[in-house]
Amino acid sequence: MPVHNAEIAAALNQLADLLEIEGENPFRVRAYRNAAQTIQALSRSVADMIAAGEDLTKLPGIGEAIAKKMIEFVETGKLSALEKEAKHVPPSLSELLKIPSLGPKRVHLLYEKLKIKDYADLEKALRSGQVSQLDGFGKKTEQKILEYLNLKKMAQQRMRLADAEQIVEPLVKTLAGVAGVRRVVVAGSYRRRLETVGDLDILVTTANAAAVMQSFTHYDEVREVLAEGETRSSVVLRCGLQVDVRVVPLESYGAALHYFTGSKSHNIAIRTLGVKKELKINEYGVFRGDKPIAGQTEEEVYASVGLPFIEPELRENRGEIEAAIEGRLPAMLTLKDIRGDLQAHTSATDGHNSLEEMAEAARAKGYEYLAITDHSKRVAMAHGLNATRLRRQIKKIERLNSRARGFRLLKSVEVDILADGSLDLSDDVLADLDLVVAAVHFHFNLTRDQQTERIIRAMDNPFVNIIAHPTGRLIGEREAYEVDMARLISAAKERRCYLELNANPARLDLNDRDCRLTRELGVKVAISTDAHSVEDLEFMRFGVYQARRGWLSASDVLNTRPWTQLRELLERR
Repeated sequence: MPVHNAEIAAALNQLADLLEIEGENPFRVRAYRNAAQTIQALSRSVADMIAAGEDLTKLPGIGEAIAKKMIEFVETGKLSALEKEAKHVPPSLSELLKIPSLGPKRVHLLYEKLKIKDYADLEKALRSGQVSQLDGFGKKTEQKILEYLNLKKMAQQRMRLADAEQIVEPLVKTLAGVAGVRRVVVAGSYRRRLETVGDLDILVTTANAAAVMQSFTHYDEVREVLAEGETRSSVVLRCGLQVDVRVVPLESYGAALHYFTGSKSHNIAIRTLGVKKELKINEYGVFRGDKPIAGQTEEEVYASVGLPFIEPELRENRGEIEAAIEGRLPAMLTLKDIRGDLQAHTSATDGHNSLEEMAEAARAKGYEYLAITDHSKRVAMAHGLNATRLRRQIKKIERLNSRARGFRLLKSVEVDILADGSLDLSDDVLADLDLVVAAVHFHFNLTRDQQTERIIRAMDNPFVNIIAHPTGRLIGEREAYEVDMARLISAAKERRCYLELNANPARLDLNDRDCRLTRELGVKVAISTDAHSVEDLEFMRFGVYQARRGWLSASDVLNTRPWTQLRELLERR
């Protein structure tokens, strides 16, 4: 049975969690977490690398001991070290560490004093008031934990797009390999590139439906077959994701793809236009009376109601139909438009690769520039840079640039925005940089007005160019902090600052609606990967997906420009 990167990373993270709860050496815990982060960011399958006999220790953060554990997990589906720790600490406790208000000591206390082992136990204890009676807890902490559990329940049925991609793409490849198959497409929210996806619909065109259904229902990762028919089957995969496969005739392919891509409200609006033209539009085609007149392609479906093709990312019934009627659809951003990455970290702080390695990886992607934005000193857990170390890094970047041709490392920093809106580094060192990225990493619990004022005060500093991950959210784990985005975007415009669309699939911050708001208010966006390894540079595509959902064109994005033009846009002083 194939083992996915996400499963290996989850096992290593769980081992790190249990060790941390037991009070194990923090360096050992960090080693497992770094390894998990490396694995999750890989574009290649670890299982394939092992099968090919590749040396896993060449991956950043993977030592010989961890490599052996990875091989063990891929070959057996088990991790003996994790099973050993599970005898001392219930594995379900590792989930509790994801709650922002709980650290290892508090989780251990909950288990020791109240015998809490999982979310269900915790919620019961919270609602009975037992948790607030423990030392180090209180009513406010109790309320925060309850709010998180409610968020978790809402997100439970959905999976991050990047995780779904790792699960679904091998299935698509398997179905495409069945004799007689012509097309295999994943529809629904996956095709619209939502940041999370629920149940998936896969459409197949083939003359051999029986072989497709046989291959699908007997796929290695199927946990349960819910329904099996001649042209439609439904299963639950090992990861808990429900997937439906439908075989559709060629003449209905476009209509079915349009219908199952959604969104529901977009489809209703299209059908309403059809009714006005005395047409019936459904998953089988476009009909005038009983006569089919279109449906083989999506373009035909749209043309039947007088519209041009509308890209899947726009289909949310948020004005795209009106824009199509009036010829105002945006020229959608593509990955090829991106000329560089404006946030990346190195091993000088919490990254996994050196300056040289990050530069070479960016150059290999065809980029013209890469901004090195290691953390400032306030982020002590990342071994953030003080002024002396940052100046040392600046000199090193200048030496590398003096030898480079056609590529440039940009001198930068991810400077922390302190609680009062001041910055973690002084202006005299910021003045030596090509650009300054400022970010909030602490004090998420300020009021909406306080948080907004804090970030605007940071933008008042003439050296600040970009506000990184502006709402601080982590999808499914941490809600955005309270901030007035319309006011923040307007303030950025007044100060000639920009906002980041962080392409890390766990963040995707800005969300699609805020991306569109930046476009409407005339503020450009920097799409950055926040890469902590060379593999993370691949996250850029998720940022482009999100930008497309936010109606952004190349002209709306900072890093679609060559360095000479970008430098002019960054100049504030």
